[in-house]
Amino acid sequence: MKTKFISAAVLAVSLLGLGGCATMDRQTVGTVGGAVAGGLVGSAIGGTGATIAGAAVGGVIGNQVSKR
Repeated sequence: MKTKFISAAVLAVSLLGLGGCATMDRQTVGTVGGAVAGGLVGSAIGGTGATIAGAAVGGVIGNQVSKR
């Protein structure tokens, strides 16, 4: 239950942060979006370590996808 609450809080803060940064380029949005999605998936799979690893991997994937 605690993990779901933390995930929801991270998602809410991330969405507020993205909404406030209207001048972000496509690559930055892809990186941040990938990190948020990866963090949520990692949180659903495991504990804190999985959340951090998921956010890192998601950020890299989001960055690479947005370059195209």
